[in-house]
Amino acid sequence: MYRNAVITGTGSAIPKKIVENLAFINHVFLNEDGTLFEKENSEIIDKFQAITGIEERRYAEDNLNTSDLATIAAKKAIQASGIDIEDLDLIIIAHNFGDVKKGSIQGDFLPSIGTRVKHNLGIKNPNCVAYDILFGCPGWVQAMIQANQAIKAGDAKKALVIGAEILSRVVDPNDRDSMIFSDGAGATILEVVEEEEERGILSTAAQTFALEEAGYLYSGPTFNKEKDQNVNYIKMLGRKIYEFALVNVPAAMKLTLDKRGLDVEDIAQIFLHQANEKMDEAIIKRFYRLYKKPVQKGVMPMSINKLGNNSVATIPILYDMVLRNQVNGHQLNSKDVVIFASVGAGMNINAITYKV
Repeated sequence: MYRNAVITGTGSAIPKKIVENLAFINHVFLNEDGTLFEKENSEIIDKFQAITGIEERRYAEDNLNTSDLATIAAKKAIQASGIDIEDLDLIIIAHNFGDVKKGSIQGDFLPSIGTRVKHNLGIKNPNCVAYDILFGCPGWVQAMIQANQAIKAGDAKKALVIGAEILSRVVDPNDRDSMIFSDGAGATILEVVEEEEERGILSTAAQTFALEEAGYLYSGPTFNKEKDQNVNYIKMLGRKIYEFALVNVPAAMKLTLDKRGLDVEDIAQIFLHQANEKMDEAIIKRFYRLYKKPVQKGVMPMSINKLGNNSVATIPILYDMVLRNQVNGHQLNSKDVVIFASVGAGMNINAITYKV
């Protein structure tokens, strides 16, 4: 008998507020030195959409916060799994900025988002341990790796793993990269299922590159020199991240397959962090090239065109959508093998091979 770590329930919280690219037509986009872009906004937006694939994104309603979105997604995952919430041993919340109230310049981490979600769910069991991890965009994948480790060690049987983020409140409106980011939450229940065949999490891989790479994503002041330079926003070196991801993400994905003696042709779907459509397509090509195989048609579902980049929430939301047949041309069947893989601030990279 195998003690499989299996996803038994999923759920998402996708904000209702839709922000199309045209909403940025009157923004004042500046270079890092504070000078105006020479190009018109219409041209900037068209180029942005061509590269990232983003047509629109979702922003959280003013009265909601990261912990609220996390709770909404958690309730859906719990309901889908059918578990008793008092049986949860572990709650791990991946995020990066805590609760940031609309109009605020400060993230609220006290108490932790994990504690707030446990409180919101009304869980009484003190043995249900709740905590947060900050791991950049790969946070949810890393939280799944940690939950799996706790299960394999015998310290947990049921875990609630959530990726939740409200990035719309921590972006510099004068930075054109602000158009990339969005809000949302995705949740999964990972629990032990004793079965005669092995499935669930098969293998994992994780890495942190922290020399030059540590500065590829960082907190920095607005490009508008007339505004407070002591307030920090998300900043990134897009070209550096692109080049880094193309080399290192395919290698991490291959490592997870190699650990289990699997081949790229065994993979039914690849769930990549939704950061940039062109980058994800290039990662997939590089990955298949490592095996000297052509890219399998329809192997990569995408959500970035309508949901944008909601960091730690992108993969769990996308997985939930595919399970619910909400992504055209993509579905999962019993015994399908999939990969979850992400890259982000650190620079951190991780991947999971999972059998449905």
